[in-house]
Amino acid sequence: MAETNRTEVHVYEQVVILSSCVLSFFGSLLIICTFARWPDLRTTARKLLVYLSVTDLLSALSYFYGVLRSFNSDSGDCIAQGAISTFANTSSFFWTVAIAIYLYVFIVKSSQRQANNLVLYFHLISWGVPFGITVAALSLHKIGYDASEVSVGWCWVNLQAEDHVLWMLLTAKIWEFIAYVTLPVLYILIKIHINRAHAALSEYRPILTSSPVSHSPSSMADRKLTIIPIIFIVLRMWSTIRFLLLLTDSPAGHNPVLVTLHGIGNTFQGAANCIMFVLLTPSIRSRLVAQLCCRGHDKHWHSQSVSQNRASPYTPSHREENTSPQTWENNEG
Repeated sequence: MAETNRTEVHVYEQVVILSSCVLSFFGSLLIICTFARWPDLRTTARKLLVYLSVTDLLSALSYFYGVLRSFNSDSGDCIAQGAISTFANTSSFFWTVAIAIYLYVFIVKSSQRQANNLVLYFHLISWGVPFGITVAALSLHKIGYDASEVSVGWCWVNLQAEDHVLWMLLTAKIWEFIAYVTLPVLYILIKIHINRAHAALSEYRPILTSSPVSHSPSSMADRKLTIIPIIFIVLRMWSTIRFLLLLTDSPAGHNPVLVTLHGIGNTFQGAANCIMFVLLTPSIRSRLVAQLCCRGHDKHWHSQSVSQNRASPYTPSHREENTSPQTWENNEG
């Protein structure tokens, strides 16, 4: 591709996207640290979230380097950065869908054992497939400089390759499209199941209705199940739009606003997960506040949380966990 076709990445765009990378890095790191700090958080669901956070952290680092360098040729570090971000980004798609599948089996199928049996397959697929694709792309010299036509300064698929569209699909887009469909379907099914179970329970426990809906754990969990696929789509859609514009040779793909949104969407996933599953989860947020502001209360909070959340899908147990929707609501609300 001629240099004149290169999408200009302005300094203000770099600053915004680099800031997004930093937030995503520390957001992912906070998820990992909270998991390591409090043993009672080490459930299968949280482990899957940690694996996702590892990929988001790796993505944030590789994108940060790419945006900072703003490559203009097929240099060695361009190819290395492109390979790392390709692996991490693709793996992130797989782990995002894996978490949705796990929650579906855990909540809708009410089987903790069956859900846990899927974890090995999640590892094989979510690490193995992206690794195989990345190795193949590297071996065939498909990763390289793309003139920021489908990136924002970083390297991805070399547009000089005749089959670059195929490799864009294999290294990201086809998995992105699958996630667009899979995530909303799974989370809608989970929401329906939780709402039905909550309605059935309310018939026998009318006192539940005395609590304000806006403050109930089930209300917060319900909102999260709505927001999770929406956040994923809102963040990733800008990259998809630029990909489609590239296929049609549209100059709209060079629009600075679209380029900036693409950069934020590709780099902010770790921060978004941190907001959803740490900062907006009262049980974890309270622990962080206690840890930072009043360390003396941390042990007291830990002993209370163990007794209150023993059966939650985000809290481990030495026996098979209670798989009712209410346990997930109570912990995530």
